Amino acid sequence: MQLAEINPETSNWTADQLTSLRSGAACAAPLLGGEDFAPVSPAICVWDAWPVQLRDGRLTQPNLWMALASKWFEDPEARHAEARIHLLECRDDGWRDLGPVLPDGFSPGSREWSGSAYLENDGSTLTLYFTAAGRRGETTLSFLQRLYEVQMTLRFEEGRPQLSDWRNQRELIARDPQHYMDSEAGSGTIGTIKAFRDPGYFQDPKTGQHWLFFTASLARTGSPFNGAIGAAVARGDRLGDWEVLPPLISAEGVNNELERPHVIAHGGLYYLFWSTQSHVFNPDGPGGPTGLYGMVSDRLSSGWAPLNGSGLVIANPADAPRQAYSWLVLPDLSVTSFVDDWGRPAAAEGAKRFGGSFAPFLRIALDGANTSLLR
Repeated sequence: MQLAEINPETSNWTADQLTSLRSGAACAAPLLGGEDFAPVSPAICVWDAWPVQLRDGRLTQPNLWMALASKWFEDPEARHAEARIHLLECRDDGWRDLGPVLPDGFSPGSREWSGSAYLENDGSTLTLYFTAAGRRGETTLSFLQRLYEVQMTLRFEEGRPQLSDWRNQRELIARDPQHYMDSEAGSGTIGTIKAFRDPGYFQDPKTGQHWLFFTASLARTGSPFNGAIGAAVARGDRLGDWEVLPPLISAEGVNNELERPHVIAHGGLYYLFWSTQSHVFNPDGPGGPTGLYGMVSDRLSSGWAPLNGSGLVIANPADAPRQAYSWLVLPDLSVTSFVDDWGRPAAAEGAKRFGGSFAPFLRIALDGANTSLLR
């Protein structure tokens, strides 16, 4: 398959589209109380999470997940410097932490950031796509971000999932400097970090083609607000032989970070979702709440139009605008996220009231370019 056969074209998320944004009750998530969630473990907090899936999108049984995790810190922002990917099991009685997915010192980065994971048809080969942040062994943390894949063996011993035989670790794709900015070009200040991260896999049910979507920053831009969603497609049916495409979504002049992009197919259409935060919108233009945003198209390579006119799908409630983050829409239209700075109004100051666990799952409905949050 050649690039010309896909005919990629960048779609824009614009200030004009954001002027139609309405963040009222139709999209506001319920306000959380302390009784609505519990820690996965007293030893760790978790945040960005994704299920282990089959290539067609179905979830595995037993229900296995991965999430970024660290020990608890007095300052929750410190967790990002020690992020490791943990394997979790979702059980009827709650979540069970099964420990780090990768052995100590195995990752090429100084910490591990978000990705996606798939169980192959043999039922034992588990493939993880992830972000290697920084460089292994660095003494001063850098913000280099590289997309990696690694395989391992999944077995069950007395009903408990076990990982072994880590192998075939390699860089997924190299950054194309024509389209994507160096991830070390920004500062480490929250809201200004540049991106080349969050590989999200999707197999097109119409064609069988393998796609990767990732968070990126635009090259050759005149704005510091240069967030983008990039993509790569496998040549032929050869997983691992990826061709990097130009950006699918550009938020130039609007927003700095379109995080954790992922796609589902529904009703003959494709839905591309991402998360972003209120403080990474351009302060000189229309902004939006911290929430889940998305676009819809009848093809993966182009033609993306914002859902609900503005792109907003789910917003945090007005009384707790930083309540949750990192939403992920599953094929059954259920939506997961993690509890972030909960139970505090916009004017609250001081340290976060960090939840560090799964928020209650939500559910959305999709009808063409319109969405609704089900109650």
